[in-house]
Amino acid sequence: MPETRGPSPERLLTIDEVAELCRVSGKTVRRWIEARELLAARLGNQWRIRARDLDLFIRDRLFR
Repeated sequence: MPETRGPSPERLLTIDEVAELCRVSGKTVRRWIEARELLAARLGNQWRIRARDLDLFIRDRLFR
């Protein structure tokens, strides 16, 4: 019997990946997270950001 699987998990970005995409430092990304401007999840001792949350973060700044 075939195994049924749910939707594949959404890719989570690291602080370094977000920093590279936004062309800012990792320290800036951490400030955004600490200020609760950018949603992130702490998994162990590392932060992870959903691609859709980064997209919303950027879109919000485009229309200010």
